Amino acid sequence: MAAPKNILFIMFDQLRWDYLSCYGHPSLQTPHLDRLASKGVRFNRCIIQSPLCGPSRMSTYTGRYVHSHGASWNNTPLKVGELTMGDHLRDLGMSCTLVGKTHMAADSEGMRRLGLEPDSVIGARVSECGFDVFERDDGMRPEGPDGLYDEGGALKYNEYLRDKGYESDNPWHDFANSARDDEGNVLSGWFLENSDKAANIREDDSETPYLTRRGIEFMEQADGPWCCHLSYIKPHWPYIVPEPYASMYGPEDFLPPVRTEAERETDHPVFRGFQQSVIGKAFSRDDVRDKVLGAYMGLIKQCDDQMGVLFDYLETSGRMADTMIVVTSDHGDFMGDHWMGEKTFFHDASVKVPLIVYDPAPEADATRGTVSDALVECLDFLPTFVEVAGGDADKLDHVLEGTSLLPLLRGGHPAEREQVICEYDYSSSPLAGKLDLDPKEARMMMVATKAWKMIHFESGHRPMLFDLVNDPDEVKDLGASADHAAVIDEMYARLDAWARRPAARTTITSEEIRKARTAGPGRTGVLIGIVEEDELPDALTAKYRGRKAPDMTT
Repeated sequence: MAAPKNILFIMFDQLRWDYLSCYGHPSLQTPHLDRLASKGVRFNRCIIQSPLCGPSRMSTYTGRYVHSHGASWNNTPLKVGELTMGDHLRDLGMSCTLVGKTHMAADSEGMRRLGLEPDSVIGARVSECGFDVFERDDGMRPEGPDGLYDEGGALKYNEYLRDKGYESDNPWHDFANSARDDEGNVLSGWFLENSDKAANIREDDSETPYLTRRGIEFMEQADGPWCCHLSYIKPHWPYIVPEPYASMYGPEDFLPPVRTEAERETDHPVFRGFQQSVIGKAFSRDDVRDKVLGAYMGLIKQCDDQMGVLFDYLETSGRMADTMIVVTSDHGDFMGDHWMGEKTFFHDASVKVPLIVYDPAPEADATRGTVSDALVECLDFLPTFVEVAGGDADKLDHVLEGTSLLPLLRGGHPAEREQVICEYDYSSSPLAGKLDLDPKEARMMMVATKAWKMIHFESGHRPMLFDLVNDPDEVKDLGASADHAAVIDEMYARLDAWARRPAARTTITSEEIRKARTAGPGRTGVLIGIVEEDELPDALTAKYRGRKAPDMTT
């Protein structure tokens, strides 16, 4: 074992933290991820920065809050000037390559203004969130009356399927994400009534094994120190999975939904609006939830089996001895909890994600197989990777807003974060229209400690508050409780202090600022407040003494 030379950064999409056996799920056994946890550190309190794919990932890739990078919705471009994981790591001599999903949209207008051609090396990296692309697959090739959601979605995967004999103009949909009836009709995975059916595809050709093979193919040819972002599409919807996984789980394996009638009767317009959305109503139906949950658990089981394939490769190739492995998710899935579906609110079902980190360094031996209860955020990954690559994350504190996890991984005693922040801009959602909100009003922010979680609404609606100690399921909203006014004031003070951080100053380091204030006056001739020339050393005033000039007043 040695200090990590490489980084394998694995991200699943829409994977709940409590649907792995190492996090306590009683029926869904995930032995391969459990084995990784036994060799590393499992984090119990890892929080995303936004409950939506795009902004969550942009925070992870930039190490910055959504408030800072501005890409607050899916397909909202990341500003061309934002430094990303690839920028930071390449500066330190480590390549940074994508295999899978990013949900990143390029700032094409910014690139045009700066003259960056998309097919140039720099332009391609800016267009792909700083990654060099081995294969980008966002796993989305839906098509409606206005055309394709993503023109580039699943293109290579569709080519692969056609080469394997899956004849269709869109095999991603017709085979990988749909079932088939006895008459040969395609039963689309977009319709939740079909989620309990098996996808019409050989398991080895489905998306998760395909991306595993592509990740291994990258590592087989990779040279020098590398970071590989192996970003899986599943268990994100469409919720459908091939056999043998489609038949593995039934109602006896499902966790009961976390919800109360009191929640359903909430007087909070925003919370109620999400519950009453099409998605919320669908996942509040037990018949729908049962169909979807069987597929969801099957997709997760398939993901874990593929982790077995991947980890076996790392062992046999020797890469396990010099590669840090980080496994996480971009957000969770309500799956009917709190009368909601999808992920766009702030309960732990959505904002808390699994995080397992394996560090091969001998310094990490003391923490192997341990569990950390420290509050961490997904924007902590990039400072960690910077330090693994040999950099100093502290010198990037004017850009990176997270904290390196290496002290936690290697038995140190860092000052623990006291709070975590998550943001959601729902101004593009139908709910914002129903509530007649201006885009700047349709935003909400979560601030949480280990004891309390508060949700602030820019729309002027009252906050929501949860007592995480006495109500860990977050079913009792205390936001209207006069008895908790002091707690709400404290949480607002935390949120206000966070909002005042100097997030916009990214072009000069804190070290440069400290040097400037101690350099003293006059090195470049600017002398302010100096009364007599003898107050300063001769060297600082030499350019202003002993000079002659003619009289130009007459």
